[in-house]
Amino acid sequence: MSITSLRKRIDALDKKIVALLCDRAEISLLIGQEKVRNKKGIYSPGREKQVLQHVASLNKGPVSTEALEAIYHEIMSSSLSLEKIKDVAYLGTQGSFTHSAALKKFGSQIDYQPCTTILEVFQKVERGDCDYGVVPIENSTEGAVTHTLDMFVDSDLKICAQILCPISHNLLSKTSLAKIRKIYSNPQVFGQCRNWLLEHLPHAGKIWVDSTTLAAGMAVKEKNSAAIASALAAKVYKLPILHRNIQDIANNTTRFLVIGTQETPPTGSDRTSILFSIKDKVGALYAMLTPFYKNWINLTKIESRPSKKRAWDYYFFVDFEGHRLDRNVKKALSKLEDMCKYLKILGSYPV
Repeated sequence: MSITSLRKRIDALDKKIVALLCDRAEISLLIGQEKVRNKKGIYSPGREKQVLQHVASLNKGPVSTEALEAIYHEIMSSSLSLEKIKDVAYLGTQGSFTHSAALKKFGSQIDYQPCTTILEVFQKVERGDCDYGVVPIENSTEGAVTHTLDMFVDSDLKICAQILCPISHNLLSKTSLAKIRKIYSNPQVFGQCRNWLLEHLPHAGKIWVDSTTLAAGMAVKEKNSAAIASALAAKVYKLPILHRNIQDIANNTTRFLVIGTQETPPTGSDRTSILFSIKDKVGALYAMLTPFYKNWINLTKIESRPSKKRAWDYYFFVDFEGHRLDRNVKKALSKLEDMCKYLKILGSYPV
């Protein structure tokens, strides 16, 4: 069959695809109206997960599941836009890793508001300027983002979803490797690329800045300089990528949280995040963990932070498998509430 004939077949298929997408969009509008009528949040992480799993199960190839998921993320992004979701706030400027995470979750059809601090992200969502916010919570090599943990102590916002993003650090520069005299990035990124930098750029000066996107902006302006930043930052600032994936650990992943005002219903595969404070006595923390053990609940993370109210007083942040509405989780949380000074459920969300 000739190329012309094959292209005619593609044109015919495109006509059907566009018609089906428009039909899907009309149904999405109706769903959006029902959500408003029933005072439900526009974004549904559980439904998103269900759609992606369903699409993956239908895939017979040759399109990869990853490519299909990317396509459907954009389709769902268009639906959210039609349903009139407000802006999404994120930490950093355009091209930051958090911006990349937000795009991965909400797609390119949503309006985004960059924020200079984690506090600003929380405030924009709390005021209603944005429906959702995206903030980093932990990195697989560098640990917890303590500013985010601290914000949950006083905020009433809920965790609606999580985003896992493999972090790829790239060396961006307008000059050759041999001519680079200084490198811009943030301290955490320098730490994650320490060995590569020692081997390839041992004499280049390292200049700390607040974000990788700011680093890219500096590398654009200054001669014989480079930045360590994301591929998205390279695209935004039109900087060549000299070397990709220069991080020392290949499976470097950052976990981000979607924060909002809504509770997320159970999906059957969920995680719950809580924070609590304990009474100052011997064995108090051990006693607090007992309800999880007795109810067969697997803890996935425990982190302590100073309460900042008095010396040696701490909050504990705990993640565990299960949803707050699951029977065994409800039993454990009820027992926990009786035992601790303070307990706060930060949210249950799909994993």
